Amino acid sequence: MQVGYVEAGSKDAAINILSGHELFILSLESSEKIRWYDRLGSYFGGVKRKDMVIFTRQLATLLEARLPLKESLRTLHEQTSQPILREAVYQIIEDIDAGLSLSQAMERQGTVFSQFFVSMIQTAEVTGNLDEVVGFLADYTEKDSVLITKARSALIYPGIIIGLFGVVAMIMVTSVFPQLGPVFEQSDVKLPAISKFLINSGNFISTWWPVLILLLFTLVIMALDYLRTEEGRAFWDDLKIRLPLLGKIYLPITIARVANTASILLKGGVPVAQALEIVSNAVDNVLYRDFLREVSDAVRQGETISQSMAKYPDYFPPLVSQMLAVGESTGRLDQIFTRLSTFYSREADNVINNIVDLIQPILMIGIGIMVALLFASILLPLYQLTSSFR
Repeated sequence: MQVGYVEAGSKDAAINILSGHELFILSLESSEKIRWYDRLGSYFGGVKRKDMVIFTRQLATLLEARLPLKESLRTLHEQTSQPILREAVYQIIEDIDAGLSLSQAMERQGTVFSQFFVSMIQTAEVTGNLDEVVGFLADYTEKDSVLITKARSALIYPGIIIGLFGVVAMIMVTSVFPQLGPVFEQSDVKLPAISKFLINSGNFISTWWPVLILLLFTLVIMALDYLRTEEGRAFWDDLKIRLPLLGKIYLPITIARVANTASILLKGGVPVAQALEIVSNAVDNVLYRDFLREVSDAVRQGETISQSMAKYPDYFPPLVSQMLAVGESTGRLDQIFTRLSTFYSREADNVINNIVDLIQPILMIGIGIMVALLFASILLPLYQLTSSFR
């Protein structure tokens, strides 16, 4: 029996690395406890999306030109200016020289490469078409970056307006309303419900603001810790599917990822059951991971994919199982998965574009309503007060 240490970004990554060396794992524990401020910092640090887009596209270009993997990585190490990514590429080269695969080396880099990115590289290693998969990742990251940039651009102006409104509203609630409250009470003016609420809120915030800030900070840390647990991830992953607006984006994106990965594996000659098991590791959703593993087990027992996926209509729409049934009957399952990936990718793009186009007018209408309520809560009592002196 051997005892030792392995450097990895997560427990799953450590298991994959050790399994690659044909080691049987008896137990695996973290060598140090991650501090809360390290966890909080991990959400704001790391490699920017733009740098990852450039890196992925350059790697795809080099591999398409038939350059060996190590030579491609060395070229990228020389050209990459982003310090974190440059160091990660250097460590990947060192790990590959030490006998690790590309996916295992990437897993050791923590949050530099997403789980989806690493899983797709694992898929490429199984099928032997690394250049094709990296090309897909380059297209995917570029499209993802364009959509996020478009959404951020649409949110800049409303965000500034919301920020200014929040500052003005906070000043009025904490400074203006507490001073007007005694005036209205002495004049026996009947306050509207919104005015009473804002006056009481202002008094409460003015008195307890240090406690409220501490409570908010504590809740944020607790929420981040909870979302890192298996139960927390399952809760959040399920919520992303069921929320009306978020679900319309997240569900087609997840299905497109599943279908594209399955298509690549099946075209590479991987058996269906094994392909589904590999796909389960390529999705970053705990629920889909478990569902796909159950579908894989069902296929091994003789059930069809379409029958198995039809058991989860909230996560695999009827269109998915219907098209897969056609693919099973015609023997063109890989092509059906490709078409599903294309269809749901376009659906996700359309939904995102529609939402981005509606963000500004919806936010401006909402801000207008809040401004109207804020001023009405002041003007209505003042009007009643002036009327009482006539």
